[in-house]
Amino acid sequence: QVQVVESGGGLVQPGGSLRLSCAASGFTLDYYAIGWFRQAPGKLREGVGCISGRSGFVHYAASVKGRFTISRDNAKNTVYLQMNSLKPEDTAVYYCAARYPWYGNDCSDDDYEYDYWGQGTSVTVSS
Repeated sequence: QVQVVESGGGLVQPGGSLRLSCAASGFTLDYYAIGWFRQAPGKLREGVGCISGRSGFVHYAASVKGRFTISRDNAKNTVYLQMNSLKPEDTAVYYCAARYPWYGNDCSDDDYEYDYWGQGTSVTVSS
């Protein structure tokens, strides 16, 4: 059974950092894509970035590029979202999702491409 579970959300001050984890089970991090998404109150869900398991290719949305970093630990079957220089507008529920199987060398931040979703973890950036 394919599952992804997010963790690591919380309250952080503007300018601070937070690392989210996406633990995958039911598949190995070889032929997959993991996407990170977020949904702020009253707004549509948006893509934050993604990683291809086959190539390690990473893509970021323009709004987070240079501040957020996606990485993976295949031994732990976990993908991370390191968020630095956080802003109040980053406040949202963050979701990871898996596209599996995926044999491509790239990835997409379109949510319809993803099949398995976590429950979300809340991130609040406020002083």
